[in-house]
Amino acid sequence: MSLIIQKIEQLRQEIPPNVRLIGITKGVEVEAIAQAYDAGLRDFGESRLQEAIPKQEQLKSYQDITWHFIGHLQSRKAKKVVESFPWIHSVDSLKLAERLDDCARELSVSPRVCLQVKLVPDPNKYGWHSQELIQDLATLNQYQHLNIQGLMTILPLGLSPTEALTVFKSTRELAQQINQQNWSNLRLSELSMGMSGDYLLGIQAGATMIRLGRAIFL
Repeated sequence: MSLIIQKIEQLRQEIPPNVRLIGITKGVEVEAIAQAYDAGLRDFGESRLQEAIPKQEQLKSYQDITWHFIGHLQSRKAKKVVESFPWIHSVDSLKLAERLDDCARELSVSPRVCLQVKLVPDPNKYGWHSQELIQDLATLNQYQHLNIQGLMTILPLGLSPTEALTVFKSTRELAQQINQQNWSNLRLSELSMGMSGDYLLGIQAGATMIRLGRAIFL
């Protein structure tokens, strides 16, 4: 049994069945992705379009893989991402959301997306602050071709476990606050929270999706 398969089996024992495990395959060879697939993993995340497309081509016979785009997305690459990824976790601005909606309309698809939020200051991360997002909800609600399903957050480096848990809980509470407003096109049932160093805290705070790279592939 390969080490990748062992790691995935161990993670399955830690992760509740309702939490979707996404294997982050940035810098990971196709052979390793195939091993993870053999272990039952079906969700894979990429952050660089130029790296992702060749992998998707090589793995196209694995028809039940679901690809998630998790990296910062430039508007000029939006159409190709919409073509190639049924999930986009990193919708971090109103401008990008509008561009993705336009692309989805052109392509007659409806990608599932998470809105990326940044609830504590961090110059190295993208996303809405909570009040900015609240102000933009009415516009986001008008986008007919995006299936806006949840919130995503990436923690700043250097937080203590207590601080990290607080940010994750604040993300869950923001989603609840938005849902209480009963928008017609915004039903935030998904929380994409937690990476290899903090996924257990994410799960504790209510994550429905966790994004693990090192914990699987290193």
